[in-house]
Amino acid sequence: MFGTFGFTELILILVIVLIIFGAGKLPQLGEGVGKAIKGFKTSVREAEAIEAEAEARAQAQVATAAQAQPAPTSQPGAPGPPPVETAAPEQQVTPTPPQSHA
Repeated sequence: MFGTFGFTELILILVIVLIIFGAGKLPQLGEGVGKAIKGFKTSVREAEAIEAEAEARAQAQVATAAQAQPAPTSQPGAPGPPPVETAAPEQQVTPTPPQSHA
């Protein structure tokens, strides 16, 4: 039934508890144990809820931080590689003969 405890062992434990605490105290003991177990279960659920809430907040902060960071672009005045200047090819100028107006 309960691990290695058999029916006769459980009856013997119950009789010993009855002798030690008396019949009048057993309902109060049961009530106290029940409240303790209920409180323990409640605190475990609350701890899990608090942990889940904290995890959700952390994920939300990571998501908003990722959205808030601008994409890497070259901005004026921002450090980066120097711009490459290309020289315009030299144009050949051909002299035109003077025109006479007659």
